[in-house]
Amino acid sequence: MKLMTSPKRAQSRLASFRHAFAGWLHVLRTQRNAWIHAIATIIVFAIAIWVGIDRLSGAILLITIGLVWVSEFLNTALEAIVDLASPEVHPLARVGKDVGAAAVLISTLVAILVGLLILGPPLLIKITSLL
Repeated sequence: MKLMTSPKRAQSRLASFRHAFAGWLHVLRTQRNAWIHAIATIIVFAIAIWVGIDRLSGAILLITIGLVWVSEFLNTALEAIVDLASPEVHPLARVGKDVGAAAVLISTLVAILVGLLILGPPLLIKITSLL
C-alpha cells in the first residue's frame, strides 16, 4: 500500500513547525537566561572547534548543551502553565516554579562540569602553547 501525504497533512506538519519556532522565539524574547545559555553555547562551540575535540567529545557536548536548552524550555512552559492555573500567589505554584528552576540549575551545573572535563585539558594545552 502506497502512503501519500495529503496537502492537509503537510500543512498540519508545517503548522507544527511554525508553533515550535514560535515557542523558541518566545523563550528567546522573554527569558534572560536563554541569552546566557546562547552565549555560553557559542563560546563552547568556538572553543571546541579551536582546540579540535574529537567527534565523540563533540557529541557529548551537544547532548549536554541540548539538556540545558530543553530544561530551560520546559521550565518556561511550566512557569506559563502555573501562571495560567494559579494567577494568585500560591505556595504550591511557587514550589512548581522553584523545582523547574532547580532543573535548569542542575542541567547547567552538569553542563559546566562536562565542559570542563572535555574542554579543560585541550584548552589548557592550547593556551600554554601560545605563551
